[in-house]
Amino acid sequence: MKLVLATHNQGKVKELTKMLRSDAGTLQQIEVVSLKAYPDAPEVVEDGETYMENAAKKASAIAEYTGCLALADDAGLEVDALNGAPGINSKRWAGEDATDAIRIAKLLQALEGSTDRRARFIAAIAVVHPNSVPKGVLGVCEGYITHAPKGETGFGYDPVFVPDGYEQTFAELGEDIKNQISHRAKALQQALALL
Repeated sequence: MKLVLATHNQGKVKELTKMLRSDAGTLQQIEVVSLKAYPDAPEVVEDGETYMENAAKKASAIAEYTGCLALADDAGLEVDALNGAPGINSKRWAGEDATDAIRIAKLLQALEGSTDRRARFIAAIAVVHPNSVPKGVLGVCEGYITHAPKGETGFGYDPVFVPDGYEQTFAELGEDIKNQISHRAKALQQALALL
């Protein structure tokens, strides 16, 4: 059986593939591929009002297009002092073509002078078999935002997010630890049952 990861984000592909491969007992019979294998796949507009709506929309479109089992996620960073922003618009918050560095700079500027640095990453994962209804799960990782980026691994807001129980950012902790405790890891552990 083939599982298509419904994303072009190579950071997510690498992270999800590594986490899926670590549970070899569950996935022995599953071939994991990304949208790179389907260059003509439709571009799905993420216009849902929730992470789950976006994940389900992407997974459904890709399952229909490929005829394969599809997995999609949508995730965001919610910061208390910013009333939950950047939230569902985390990737586009600083503009459609913004880099991770630009997004991080905008976030730190928005939090300048704020003593409340509490935040959480939220991930929704939807799994869709062709011609079926999407099934989804949510994962949450609580933490706080640093005053400056630190670390070299990960992607997105990883260099400024410190998960509860740790003193280093996701970008400092490295993939192995992040892939055990992150919002996406928590959602994926639940999603394995859906596969």
